[in-house]
Amino acid sequence: MAGSFYLSTVGRILKWARSSSLWYISTGTGCCADEVLGAMGCRYDLERFGCLPQVDPRQADLLIVSGVVSHKIAPYLKELYDEMLAPKYVLAVGACANCGGPFSSESSYSVVAGVDQVIPVDVFVPGCPPRPEAIMNGLLALQEKISGQESYRFENK
Repeated sequence: MAGSFYLSTVGRILKWARSSSLWYISTGTGCCADEVLGAMGCRYDLERFGCLPQVDPRQADLLIVSGVVSHKIAPYLKELYDEMLAPKYVLAVGACANCGGPFSSESSYSVVAGVDQVIPVDVFVPGCPPRPEAIMNGLLALQEKISGQESYRFENK
């Protein structure tokens, strides 16, 4: 009985540590990348959530995809995702990354209809482009998903 308590406590501590220290790499191919950069700045400060930018995908556990994903870039994005060590998470930011946006497959042949067609996505952040508050809301939703709490939903107020 004491061993199961120990393992459950260690598991909770590991979930808390994973959710509180998300090191990310970001791919920005559109106007949503400007909003991600704005969320990194001193006014919104993603570092207070434990999110630190990385250069090497082998050191990152979060991939932030913002902007259009074309069929040409899709294999490289998949390769970047495969280089990340497990556990790894993906945050799709903006309408272009979520569903193709105004460049969807109905109007353009060269755009993937959502990054979830290429790699698995954990949290979608809506908007065209989404505000930095929405990006922070998506990070909070991802942290709650990692720590195993109730699902966090976007609400229109």
